[in-house]
Amino acid sequence: MVNPSGRQDALQVERHYVEAMIAQAQAESPLECCGIIAGRDGRVAKLFPAANAEKSPVRYSISPQELFSIYEEIEAKGWELLGIYHSHTKSEAYPSATDVELAFWPDSYYLIISLKDPARPVIRAYRIVESTISEVALRPIA
Repeated sequence: MVNPSGRQDALQVERHYVEAMIAQAQAESPLECCGIIAGRDGRVAKLFPAANAEKSPVRYSISPQELFSIYEEIEAKGWELLGIYHSHTKSEAYPSATDVELAFWPDSYYLIISLKDPARPVIRAYRIVESTISEVALRPIA
């Protein structure tokens, strides 16, 4: 579904990608995990798990070299950078003040995986535009 601004109101993600993001978050805990989601028309084509260059339980970043390599593949396949994902190891799946401050791609989705309750991970998606946070539907599909 497209909203009046021309943006997708929902992000369709195949269930195996959701499971892979959660598995990465669990494997890299207590540090935050991170990665890039690429695809077209609001539908994911590939997940790019990345190394957290910060090696931190409260911050994440992707090295410029790794980000460039990922972006080259995205461009070569004719995809777009749909989103950026990372985990919160001790807090809710909601953008922190740091997440908002570092949200440089207004057309991207920001997905956050919460491991606050490790037995029940939660993943949610947002748009962050000029410091305004808007949750969007994350639709796992078969």
